[in-house]
Amino acid sequence: MTRPAMHISPLGIWHPFSQEGSDPPPLRVRRAEGAYIELEDGRRILDAISSWWVNIHGHAHPGIAKAIEQQARTMEHVIFAGFTHAPAEELVVRLRKILPAALRHVFFSDDGSTAVEVALKLAVQYWRNIGRPEKCRVVALEHAYHGDTLGAMSVSDDSPFTAAFAPLRLLVLRAHSAYCYRCPVGKTRATCHIECLDSLRGLLDQRGAEIAAVIVEPLLQGAGGMIVHPEEFLAGVRELTARHNVLLIADEVLTGFGRTGRMFACERAGVSPDLMCLSKGITGGFLPLAATIVTEEIFDAFRGPNRARAFFHGHSYTGNPIACAAANASLEIFDSEPVFECIAAIEAIHAERLAKLKSRPGVGDVRWIGSVGAIELEVPDTGYLSALRPKLYDFYLSRGVLLRPLGNVVYVLPPYIITPRELQSVYDVIEESLSLVNAPR
Repeated sequence: MTRPAMHISPLGIWHPFSQEGSDPPPLRVRRAEGAYIELEDGRRILDAISSWWVNIHGHAHPGIAKAIEQQARTMEHVIFAGFTHAPAEELVVRLRKILPAALRHVFFSDDGSTAVEVALKLAVQYWRNIGRPEKCRVVALEHAYHGDTLGAMSVSDDSPFTAAFAPLRLLVLRAHSAYCYRCPVGKTRATCHIECLDSLRGLLDQRGAEIAAVIVEPLLQGAGGMIVHPEEFLAGVRELTARHNVLLIADEVLTGFGRTGRMFACERAGVSPDLMCLSKGITGGFLPLAATIVTEEIFDAFRGPNRARAFFHGHSYTGNPIACAAANASLEIFDSEPVFECIAAIEAIHAERLAKLKSRPGVGDVRWIGSVGAIELEVPDTGYLSALRPKLYDFYLSRGVLLRPLGNVVYVLPPYIITPRELQSVYDVIEESLSLVNAPR
Protein backbone atom coordinates (compact mmCIF):
# COMPACT_ATOMS: atom_id res chain seq x y z
CA MET A 1 0.00 0.00 0.00
CA THR A 2 1.67 3.22 -1.18
CA ARG A 3 1.69 6.48 0.74
CA PRO A 4 0.90 9.62 -1.29
CA ALA A 5 2.87 12.78 -0.65
CA MET A 6 -0.02 14.52 1.08
CA HIS A 7 -3.74 14.31 1.63
CA ILE A 8 -6.32 17.00 2.27
CA SER A 9 -9.90 15.83 2.64
CA PRO A 10 -12.06 17.27 -0.14
CA LEU A 11 -14.91 17.25 2.39
CA GLY A 12 -13.02 19.30 4.95
CA ILE A 13 -12.86 16.50 7.53
CA TRP A 14 -9.98 16.83 10.02
CA HIS A 15 -9.15 13.35 11.28
CA PRO A 16 -7.78 12.63 14.79
CA PHE A 17 -4.10 11.90 15.42
CA SER A 18 -3.39 12.50 11.74
CA GLN A 19 -0.90 14.64 9.85
CA GLU A 20 -3.11 15.92 7.06
CA GLY A 21 -0.06 17.13 5.15
CA SER A 22 1.58 13.74 4.70
CA ASP A 23 -0.59 10.87 5.92
CA PRO A 24 -2.31 8.70 3.31
CA PRO A 25 -5.98 9.25 2.53
CA PRO A 26 -8.33 7.67 5.06
CA LEU A 27 -9.78 4.34 4.00
CA ARG A 28 -13.49 4.61 3.29
CA VAL A 29 -15.48 2.04 5.26
CA ARG A 30 -18.72 0.59 3.87
CA ARG A 31 -19.74 -1.60 6.79
CA ALA A 32 -18.37 -3.56 9.74
CA GLU A 33 -19.39 -6.91 11.20
CA GLY A 34 -17.82 -9.25 13.73
CA ALA A 35 -14.06 -8.75 13.75
CA TYR A 36 -13.95 -7.19 10.28
CA ILE A 37 -14.15 -3.76 8.69
CA GLU A 38 -15.27 -3.84 5.06
CA LEU A 39 -13.91 -1.08 2.83
CA GLU A 40 -15.70 0.67 -0.01
CA ASP A 41 -13.54 -1.22 -2.52
CA GLY A 42 -14.59 -4.58 -1.05
CA ARG A 43 -11.45 -5.37 0.94
CA ARG A 44 -11.97 -6.80 4.43
CA ILE A 45 -9.68 -5.60 7.23
CA LEU A 46 -9.37 -7.62 10.43
CA ASP A 47 -9.86 -5.13 13.27
CA ALA A 48 -7.15 -6.33 15.67
CA ILE A 49 -7.38 -3.22 17.89
CA SER A 50 -11.16 -3.14 18.42
CA SER A 51 -11.38 0.23 16.67
CA TRP A 52 -9.38 2.08 19.33
CA TRP A 53 -10.17 -0.40 22.08
CA VAL A 54 -13.94 0.15 22.21
CA ASN A 55 -15.47 -2.78 20.35
CA ILE A 56 -15.58 -5.74 22.71
CA HIS A 57 -18.34 -8.01 21.34
CA GLY A 58 -17.67 -7.48 17.63
CA HIS A 59 -19.02 -4.95 15.17
CA ALA A 60 -22.79 -4.79 14.62
CA HIS A 61 -23.67 -7.20 17.41
CA PRO A 62 -27.40 -7.80 16.83
CA GLY A 63 -28.34 -7.67 20.52
CA ILE A 64 -26.91 -4.18 20.99
CA ALA A 65 -28.20 -2.96 17.62
CA LYS A 66 -31.73 -4.10 18.52
CA ALA A 67 -31.60 -2.36 21.92
CA ILE A 68 -30.51 0.89 20.26
CA GLU A 69 -33.30 0.70 17.69
CA GLN A 70 -35.97 0.03 20.31
CA GLN A 71 -34.77 2.85 22.56
CA ALA A 72 -34.52 5.34 19.68
CA ARG A 73 -38.20 4.77 18.90
CA THR A 74 -39.17 5.54 22.50
CA MET A 75 -36.90 8.35 23.72
CA GLU A 76 -33.76 9.58 21.99
CA HIS A 77 -32.59 12.07 24.61
CA VAL A 78 -33.79 14.24 27.48
CA ILE A 79 -32.06 16.67 29.78
CA PHE A 80 -30.52 14.77 32.72
CA ALA A 81 -30.53 17.65 35.23
CA GLY A 82 -33.73 17.32 37.23
CA PHE A 83 -34.90 14.34 35.14
CA THR A 84 -34.06 10.64 34.98
CA HIS A 85 -35.10 7.62 32.93
CA ALA A 86 -35.23 3.84 33.00
CA PRO A 87 -32.18 3.08 30.79
CA ALA A 88 -29.87 5.07 33.09
CA GLU A 89 -31.42 3.61 36.22
CA GLU A 90 -31.10 0.07 34.88
CA LEU A 91 -27.48 0.70 33.96
CA VAL A 92 -26.61 1.93 37.45
CA VAL A 93 -28.24 -1.17 38.96
CA ARG A 94 -26.24 -3.40 36.61
CA LEU A 95 -22.98 -1.57 37.29
CA ARG A 96 -23.40 -1.73 41.05
CA LYS A 97 -23.75 -5.52 40.81
CA ILE A 98 -20.35 -5.93 39.15
CA LEU A 99 -18.29 -3.07 40.60
CA PRO A 100 -16.29 -3.26 43.83
CA ALA A 101 -18.86 -3.12 46.62
CA ALA A 102 -17.71 0.26 47.96
CA LEU A 103 -18.37 2.04 44.64
CA ARG A 104 -22.02 3.12 44.77
CA HIS A 105 -22.75 6.39 42.97
CA VAL A 106 -22.45 6.92 39.20
CA PHE A 107 -21.89 10.22 37.39
CA PHE A 108 -22.37 9.88 33.62
CA SER A 109 -20.41 11.75 30.95
CA ASP A 110 -19.40 11.21 27.33
CA ASP A 111 -15.96 9.60 26.93
CA GLY A 112 -12.82 8.53 28.76
CA SER A 113 -11.31 11.99 28.96
CA THR A 114 -14.45 13.47 30.47
CA ALA A 115 -14.71 10.59 32.96
CA VAL A 116 -11.21 11.52 34.13
CA GLU A 117 -12.05 15.24 34.24
CA VAL A 118 -15.04 14.42 36.44
CA ALA A 119 -12.89 12.28 38.75
CA LEU A 120 -10.24 14.98 39.16
CA LYS A 121 -12.82 17.67 39.91
CA LEU A 122 -14.70 15.42 42.32
CA ALA A 123 -11.49 14.57 44.18
CA VAL A 124 -10.48 18.20 44.65
CA GLN A 125 -13.97 19.40 45.58
CA TYR A 126 -14.43 16.50 48.01
CA TRP A 127 -11.56 17.78 50.16
CA ARG A 128 -12.81 21.36 49.86
CA ASN A 129 -16.29 20.32 50.94
CA ILE A 130 -15.03 18.59 54.08
CA GLY A 131 -12.84 21.52 55.10
CA ARG A 132 -9.47 20.47 53.64
CA PRO A 133 -9.03 22.84 50.66
CA GLU A 134 -5.24 22.56 50.92
CA LYS A 135 -5.50 19.00 49.55
CA CYS A 136 -5.68 20.02 45.90
CA ARG A 137 -2.68 18.39 44.21
CA VAL A 138 -2.76 15.23 42.10
CA VAL A 139 -0.10 12.56 41.65
CA ALA A 140 0.12 10.72 38.32
CA LEU A 141 2.52 8.11 36.98
CA GLU A 142 5.27 8.26 34.40
CA HIS A 143 4.14 6.90 30.99
CA ALA A 144 0.51 7.67 31.88
CA TYR A 145 -2.14 8.57 29.34
CA HIS A 146 -5.56 9.63 30.58
CA GLY A 147 -7.02 11.57 27.64
CA ASP A 148 -6.78 14.75 25.63
CA THR A 149 -8.90 17.30 27.50
CA LEU A 150 -6.95 19.70 29.71
CA GLY A 151 -7.17 17.95 33.07
CA ALA A 152 -6.75 14.48 31.58
CA MET A 153 -3.84 15.73 29.48
CA SER A 154 -2.24 17.25 32.57
CA VAL A 155 -2.17 13.95 34.44
CA SER A 156 -0.84 12.24 31.30
CA ASP A 157 2.94 12.08 30.95
CA ASP A 158 4.91 14.37 28.64
CA SER A 159 4.63 13.12 25.06
CA PRO A 160 4.06 14.32 21.50
CA PHE A 161 0.37 14.40 22.47
CA THR A 162 0.96 17.07 25.12
CA ALA A 163 4.04 19.02 23.95
CA ALA A 164 2.19 21.84 22.18
CA PHE A 165 -0.02 22.48 25.19
CA ALA A 166 2.55 22.77 27.97
CA PRO A 167 1.43 26.31 28.95
CA LEU A 168 -2.12 25.05 29.50
CA ARG A 169 -1.39 21.95 31.55
CA LEU A 170 -1.98 21.86 35.29
CA LEU A 171 0.95 21.27 37.63
CA VAL A 172 0.96 17.58 38.58
CA LEU A 173 3.28 15.57 40.81
CA ARG A 174 4.84 12.57 39.09
CA ALA A 175 5.78 9.14 40.47
CA HIS A 176 7.49 6.11 38.93
CA SER A 177 5.51 3.61 36.92
CA ALA A 178 6.15 -0.14 37.17
CA TYR A 179 7.73 -0.35 33.71
CA CYS A 180 9.56 -3.62 34.30
CA TYR A 181 11.34 -3.77 30.95
CA ARG A 182 12.81 -0.30 31.49
CA CYS A 183 12.84 -0.37 35.27
CA PRO A 184 13.10 3.19 36.65
CA VAL A 185 15.23 1.97 39.59
CA GLY A 186 17.45 -0.45 37.67
CA LYS A 187 16.05 -3.73 38.98
CA THR A 188 15.46 -6.95 37.09
CA ARG A 189 12.46 -9.22 37.49
CA ALA A 190 14.63 -11.58 39.53
CA THR A 191 15.70 -8.84 41.97
CA CYS A 192 12.49 -6.78 42.00
CA HIS A 193 10.73 -6.06 45.27
CA ILE A 194 8.53 -3.31 43.74
CA GLU A 195 11.07 -0.63 44.69
CA CYS A 196 9.46 1.60 42.05
CA LEU A 197 6.82 2.30 44.72
CA ASP A 198 9.42 4.23 46.72
CA SER A 199 8.90 7.24 44.46
CA LEU A 200 5.21 7.46 45.36
CA ARG A 201 5.97 6.64 48.98
CA GLY A 202 8.36 9.59 49.17
CA LEU A 203 5.85 12.01 47.65
CA LEU A 204 3.12 10.94 50.05
CA ASP A 205 5.45 11.05 53.05
CA GLN A 206 6.62 14.56 52.21
CA ARG A 207 3.53 16.16 50.67
CA GLY A 208 0.57 13.99 51.61
CA ALA A 209 -1.14 16.89 53.39
CA GLU A 210 -1.54 18.74 50.08
CA ILE A 211 -2.35 15.75 47.84
CA ALA A 212 -5.98 15.13 46.93
CA ALA A 213 -5.59 11.99 44.84
CA VAL A 214 -3.35 9.58 43.00
CA ILE A 215 -4.56 8.52 39.55
CA VAL A 216 -3.46 5.27 37.91
CA GLU A 217 -4.30 3.06 34.96
CA PRO A 218 -4.61 -0.20 36.93
CA LEU A 219 -2.29 -3.02 35.75
CA LEU A 220 -2.07 -1.75 32.16
CA GLN A 221 -0.86 1.62 30.90
CA GLY A 222 -2.37 1.85 27.44
CA ALA A 223 -1.17 4.58 25.08
CA GLY A 224 2.08 4.86 27.05
CA GLY A 225 3.13 1.55 25.49
CA MET A 226 0.81 -1.22 26.75
CA ILE A 227 2.93 -1.47 29.89
CA VAL A 228 1.79 -4.32 32.15
CA HIS A 229 2.27 -3.75 35.89
CA PRO A 230 2.69 -6.39 38.58
CA GLU A 231 -0.43 -6.75 40.69
CA GLU A 232 1.73 -6.01 43.74
CA PHE A 233 2.36 -2.51 42.40
CA LEU A 234 -1.33 -1.62 42.28
CA ALA A 235 -1.91 -3.18 45.70
CA GLY A 236 1.00 -1.11 47.02
CA VAL A 237 -0.44 2.10 45.58
CA ARG A 238 -3.74 1.39 47.30
CA GLU A 239 -2.03 0.67 50.62
CA LEU A 240 0.00 3.89 50.46
CA THR A 241 -2.93 6.12 49.49
CA ALA A 242 -5.11 4.67 52.26
CA ARG A 243 -2.34 5.15 54.82
CA HIS A 244 -1.84 8.79 53.85
CA ASN A 245 -5.54 9.70 53.55
CA VAL A 246 -5.29 10.29 49.81
CA LEU A 247 -7.95 9.26 47.29
CA LEU A 248 -7.17 6.65 44.64
CA ILE A 249 -8.61 7.17 41.16
CA ALA A 250 -8.60 4.05 38.96
CA ASP A 251 -8.78 4.97 35.28
CA GLU A 252 -10.35 1.78 33.89
CA VAL A 253 -11.35 3.40 30.61
CA LEU A 254 -9.26 0.84 28.72
CA THR A 255 -9.10 -2.00 31.25
CA GLY A 256 -12.77 -2.12 32.21
CA PHE A 257 -15.25 -4.69 30.94
CA GLY A 258 -12.97 -7.67 30.66
CA ARG A 259 -9.84 -6.41 28.96
CA THR A 260 -7.48 -7.83 31.62
CA GLY A 261 -9.37 -11.10 32.06
CA ARG A 262 -11.55 -9.84 34.91
CA MET A 263 -14.46 -7.44 34.65
CA PHE A 264 -12.22 -4.71 36.08
CA ALA A 265 -8.44 -4.71 36.44
CA CYS A 266 -8.66 -3.69 40.10
CA GLU A 267 -10.21 -7.10 40.84
CA ARG A 268 -7.01 -8.88 39.85
CA ALA A 269 -5.08 -7.06 42.57
CA GLY A 270 -7.87 -7.18 45.13
CA VAL A 271 -8.06 -3.39 45.13
CA SER A 272 -11.08 -1.14 45.64
CA PRO A 273 -10.41 2.48 44.57
CA ASP A 274 -12.24 5.56 45.80
CA LEU A 275 -13.16 6.64 42.29
CA MET A 276 -13.28 4.65 39.06
CA CYS A 277 -13.48 5.93 35.47
CA LEU A 278 -15.19 3.83 32.78
CA SER A 279 -15.82 4.30 29.06
CA LYS A 280 -14.67 2.60 25.81
CA GLY A 281 -16.20 -0.88 26.15
CA ILE A 282 -19.15 0.26 28.25
CA THR A 283 -21.53 0.33 25.24
CA GLY A 284 -19.82 -2.51 23.41
CA GLY A 285 -18.26 0.03 21.06
CA PHE A 286 -21.53 1.37 19.65
CA LEU A 287 -21.94 4.82 21.21
CA PRO A 288 -20.02 7.32 23.35
CA LEU A 289 -20.74 7.02 27.07
CA ALA A 290 -18.65 7.24 30.23
CA ALA A 291 -19.12 6.91 33.95
CA THR A 292 -17.25 8.04 37.04
CA ILE A 293 -18.20 6.00 40.10
CA VAL A 294 -17.49 7.02 43.70
CA THR A 295 -17.89 5.73 47.23
CA GLU A 296 -20.69 6.64 49.61
CA GLU A 297 -18.24 8.77 51.63
CA ILE A 298 -17.34 10.92 48.64
CA PHE A 299 -20.96 11.26 47.53
CA ASP A 300 -22.09 12.31 51.00
CA ALA A 301 -19.60 15.19 51.02
CA PHE A 302 -21.62 16.86 48.24
CA ARG A 303 -25.06 16.42 49.82
CA GLY A 304 -26.83 18.96 52.02
CA PRO A 305 -28.87 22.17 51.97
CA ASN A 306 -25.95 24.32 50.80
CA ARG A 307 -26.11 24.46 46.98
CA ALA A 308 -22.51 25.68 46.83
CA ARG A 309 -21.47 22.16 47.87
CA ALA A 310 -23.12 20.61 44.80
CA PHE A 311 -21.07 19.28 41.91
CA PHE A 312 -21.57 21.85 39.16
CA HIS A 313 -20.59 19.77 36.17
CA GLY A 314 -22.54 18.30 33.28
CA HIS A 315 -22.70 17.63 29.57
CA SER A 316 -25.50 18.19 27.09
CA TYR A 317 -25.76 14.46 26.41
CA THR A 318 -25.21 13.27 29.99
CA GLY A 319 -26.94 9.92 30.55
CA ASN A 320 -28.13 9.65 26.94
CA PRO A 321 -30.91 6.99 26.91
CA ILE A 322 -29.79 5.35 23.66
CA ALA A 323 -26.20 5.03 24.91
CA CYS A 324 -27.45 3.65 28.24
CA ALA A 325 -29.60 1.11 26.37
CA ALA A 326 -26.53 0.02 24.41
CA ALA A 327 -24.57 -0.36 27.65
CA ASN A 328 -27.32 -2.45 29.21
CA ALA A 329 -27.39 -4.70 26.16
CA SER A 330 -23.59 -5.04 26.28
CA LEU A 331 -23.69 -6.10 29.93
CA GLU A 332 -26.45 -8.59 29.10
CA ILE A 333 -24.06 -10.22 26.62
CA PHE A 334 -21.64 -10.90 29.47
CA ASP A 335 -24.43 -12.94 31.08
CA SER A 336 -25.68 -14.71 27.95
CA GLU A 337 -22.48 -15.46 26.03
CA PRO A 338 -19.18 -17.12 27.11
CA VAL A 339 -17.28 -13.82 27.07
CA PHE A 340 -14.65 -14.64 29.69
CA GLU A 341 -13.97 -18.04 28.13
CA CYS A 342 -13.22 -16.19 24.88
CA ILE A 343 -10.91 -13.78 26.70
CA ALA A 344 -9.04 -16.70 28.29
CA ALA A 345 -8.58 -18.27 24.85
CA ILE A 346 -7.22 -14.99 23.50
CA GLU A 347 -4.78 -14.70 26.40
CA ALA A 348 -3.56 -18.26 25.81
CA ILE A 349 -2.73 -17.42 22.20
CA HIS A 350 -0.99 -14.21 23.27
CA ALA A 351 1.15 -16.21 25.70
CA GLU A 352 1.98 -18.88 23.13
CA ARG A 353 2.90 -16.60 20.24
CA LEU A 354 4.63 -13.86 22.24
CA ALA A 355 6.82 -16.37 24.07
CA LYS A 356 8.04 -17.61 20.69
CA LEU A 357 8.66 -14.08 19.40
CA LYS A 358 10.65 -12.95 22.43
CA SER A 359 13.95 -14.33 21.13
CA ARG A 360 13.56 -12.94 17.62
CA PRO A 361 16.06 -10.27 16.47
CA GLY A 362 14.70 -6.78 17.03
CA VAL A 363 12.28 -7.84 19.77
CA GLY A 364 13.10 -6.22 23.09
CA ASP A 365 10.18 -7.23 25.28
CA VAL A 366 6.86 -9.04 25.08
CA ARG A 367 4.00 -8.61 27.53
CA TRP A 368 0.37 -9.58 27.82
CA ILE A 369 -2.60 -9.51 30.14
CA GLY A 370 -6.09 -10.78 29.36
CA SER A 371 -7.04 -9.85 25.80
CA VAL A 372 -4.07 -7.50 25.31
CA GLY A 373 -0.67 -8.52 23.93
CA ALA A 374 2.29 -6.29 23.03
CA ILE A 375 5.76 -6.43 21.53
CA GLU A 376 8.30 -3.69 22.21
CA LEU A 377 10.75 -3.47 19.33
CA GLU A 378 14.35 -2.34 19.75
CA VAL A 379 14.95 0.53 17.36
CA PRO A 380 17.10 3.68 17.62
CA ASP A 381 14.10 6.04 17.66
CA THR A 382 11.59 4.82 20.20
CA GLY A 383 8.36 6.56 21.12
CA TYR A 384 5.21 7.43 19.25
CA LEU A 385 7.01 9.32 16.46
CA SER A 386 9.33 6.41 15.64
CA ALA A 387 10.01 6.26 11.90
CA LEU A 388 9.21 2.56 12.01
CA ARG A 389 5.59 3.13 12.98
CA PRO A 390 4.11 4.24 9.62
CA LYS A 391 6.08 1.55 7.83
CA LEU A 392 4.60 -1.14 10.05
CA TYR A 393 1.11 0.35 9.87
CA ASP A 394 1.15 0.30 6.06
CA PHE A 395 2.52 -3.24 6.03
CA TYR A 396 -0.23 -4.53 8.30
CA LEU A 397 -2.95 -2.91 6.20
CA SER A 398 -1.43 -4.43 3.07
CA ARG A 399 -1.92 -7.82 4.73
CA GLY A 400 -5.52 -7.05 5.67
CA VAL A 401 -4.96 -6.37 9.37
CA LEU A 402 -5.61 -3.17 11.33
CA LEU A 403 -2.83 -2.60 13.86
CA ARG A 404 -1.75 0.89 14.98
CA PRO A 405 1.67 0.58 16.65
CA LEU A 406 2.38 2.94 19.53
CA GLY A 407 5.69 4.03 18.05
CA ASN A 408 7.96 1.02 18.51
CA VAL A 409 5.32 -1.00 20.42
CA VAL A 410 3.09 -3.28 18.37
CA TYR A 411 0.01 -4.37 20.27
CA VAL A 412 -2.92 -6.68 19.64
CA LEU A 413 -6.21 -5.83 21.35
CA PRO A 414 -8.98 -7.65 19.49
CA PRO A 415 -12.73 -7.91 20.05
CA TYR A 416 -13.54 -10.88 22.24
CA ILE A 417 -15.33 -12.69 19.40
CA ILE A 418 -12.17 -13.05 17.31
CA THR A 419 -11.61 -16.71 16.45
CA PRO A 420 -8.38 -18.55 17.31
CA ARG A 421 -7.62 -18.87 13.60
CA GLU A 422 -8.08 -15.14 13.04
CA LEU A 423 -5.87 -14.25 16.01
CA GLN A 424 -3.18 -16.68 14.87
CA SER A 425 -3.27 -15.02 11.45
CA VAL A 426 -2.67 -11.63 13.11
CA TYR A 427 0.45 -13.00 14.75
CA ASP A 428 1.57 -14.53 11.47
CA VAL A 429 1.47 -11.05 9.94
CA ILE A 430 3.32 -9.55 12.92
CA GLU A 431 6.00 -12.22 12.66
CA GLU A 432 6.38 -11.44 8.97
CA SER A 433 6.71 -7.73 9.77
CA LEU A 434 9.77 -8.25 11.98
CA SER A 435 11.88 -8.30 8.82
CA LEU A 436 11.17 -4.56 8.58
CA VAL A 437 12.60 -3.74 12.00
CA ASN A 438 16.22 -3.74 10.94
CA ALA A 439 15.57 -2.86 7.31
CA PRO A 440 16.80 0.51 6.00
CA ARG A 441 14.32 3.29 6.74
